[in-house]
Amino acid sequence: MSTTPSIPASVVPGGESAFSRDEYAERVRRARLNLQQAGIDVMVVTGPENIFYLTGQQTPGYYTFQALVLPVEGDPVFVIRQLEYFNFISNTFISDAAIYTDGDEPVGFLVDVIQRKGWAGKRIAIDKRGWFLPIAVYEALQGKLGTIHDGAGLVEKLRAVKSPAEIAKLEKAASYTDAGLRAGQAAVKVGASENDFVAAMLQAAVAAGSEYFGMEPLVSCGPRSGIPHGTWRRRKIAQGEPAFLEMAASHDRYHAALMRSAWIGQPPQAAIDMEKVCQDALQAALDALKPGEPCEASHNACQAVIDRAGYTDAFKKRTGYSVGISFAPDWGEGSILSLYKGVTTPLQPGMAFHIPPALRIYGEFTVGVSETVVITETGYRVLGTVPREMLIL
Repeated sequence: MSTTPSIPASVVPGGESAFSRDEYAERVRRARLNLQQAGIDVMVVTGPENIFYLTGQQTPGYYTFQALVLPVEGDPVFVIRQLEYFNFISNTFISDAAIYTDGDEPVGFLVDVIQRKGWAGKRIAIDKRGWFLPIAVYEALQGKLGTIHDGAGLVEKLRAVKSPAEIAKLEKAASYTDAGLRAGQAAVKVGASENDFVAAMLQAAVAAGSEYFGMEPLVSCGPRSGIPHGTWRRRKIAQGEPAFLEMAASHDRYHAALMRSAWIGQPPQAAIDMEKVCQDALQAALDALKPGEPCEASHNACQAVIDRAGYTDAFKKRTGYSVGISFAPDWGEGSILSLYKGVTTPLQPGMAFHIPPALRIYGEFTVGVSETVVITETGYRVLGTVPREMLIL
């Protein structure tokens, strides 16, 4: 284990934290209640989103091992790479860091920390649902500590309902996304390339205040726009062609997303019809967002509009997904909560969703429209301000 370095006066503990010490303390308190109810003594938190939620630690270096070791009783310990230490100090209010060097084996290092703290004989869980827990790491922990229990969802269920401070960050992110989308729309001109659209979107969103994004913008034009999740590849748009623009921007790792469509010249009737159905489906999905209603109610309302219009085969996905804290490779929290059939979790004030109904003729075009919304005491509130109508140039 590396010796804890002395902290320069210019590095203030918690000086760059996204939230107050009290906000984190309340989150940790609630997380510990969940651990107790699940019969867990110690939680090893590895997902960067869950780590950020509980501590404020954020770094693009989550590709190296990091873990918050959270006991039900006693102080937590943060296991962190030496290079990340001062960033950790700036972002968090945690006093106990176990620092490993690039010459250490991180899993063995973590086990040593657990053993030194006297936790080896306890019921230990890990958040197995995240992107960044390799099977080899999980198996190595089991081999050294015995049974490792499943802690998936214990922190995520807390993240589903945002505090007022979190909603304020979503509002900021939405304003950056608005700036990016408007700039992208303004860049759609004959002869401009997909790269031109994205360059305008990124410049405007970052200039407005955005940090790095959880996922790249989804932007394409012409026939390429008819492929789901297409990304920009230098293609230039011509007269009579569509452009598809979708992005999310970030404020303190909180993301708000937005999707809009554009067309140079008169769109074909099929695109006009599909766009109207998307608009109507979005509004139906929004109107079904009421506290106490199940998540699937919004999806069912959206799907009903699409089915009545005869586009069932073109819409085989969830209507929306939770948004909040995100690190690459995603801008959403879809693993926490989805608006989809069979999801009966009741909606609560403070939940936030991106709702992006889209329809396409594969290999020809996609049209769609979306909003990021927060559930309120009486329904929902839209965070964006960009007009929903297809931009026809």
